[in-house]
Amino acid sequence: MTSLIRWNPMRDMLNLRQEFDRLFETALDQPAWRWQDPMTWGLALDVIENDDAFVVKAAAPGVNPDDLDITFTDNVLTIKGEYKADEEVDENNYHIRERRVGSFARSVTLPVGVKSDEIDAAYTDGVLTLTVPKAEEVKPRRIQIKAHKNGRKRKTIEG
Repeated sequence: MTSLIRWNPMRDMLNLRQEFDRLFETALDQPAWRWQDPMTWGLALDVIENDDAFVVKAAAPGVNPDDLDITFTDNVLTIKGEYKADEEVDENNYHIRERRVGSFARSVTLPVGVKSDEIDAAYTDGVLTLTVPKAEEVKPRRIQIKAHKNGRKRKTIEG
């Protein structure tokens, strides 16, 4: 059964105000800047594929290369590290603090088999570059086609 309710614009305004109050109360419950708490960040990276290898470039400026942990298991490449906080500066003196602090991790599943024992890592100007060579069986190779006409060999065509 349906019922008719008389429209009251004041009731709608009160509902709107209550919704705004609820929005601001929940937003202000949590501190916006919690610098002391460790956080987990993603790692910006590019994955490039060519005929012979995958090249992974990860942006990790300010991270000591010795503090990076790179593993490869079951075709999953994982890079872990940590951005460390400046302990010398008192928190009360900051005007702006936007640099990340905390650990980061990123895993990428490679679509084909690779030679995990031949992975090469280099770190230059804050960019970690990993070269992951493909396994021989997955590299593209040229197959020759031998053309025959009426049982006689004509010529070899490369495809």
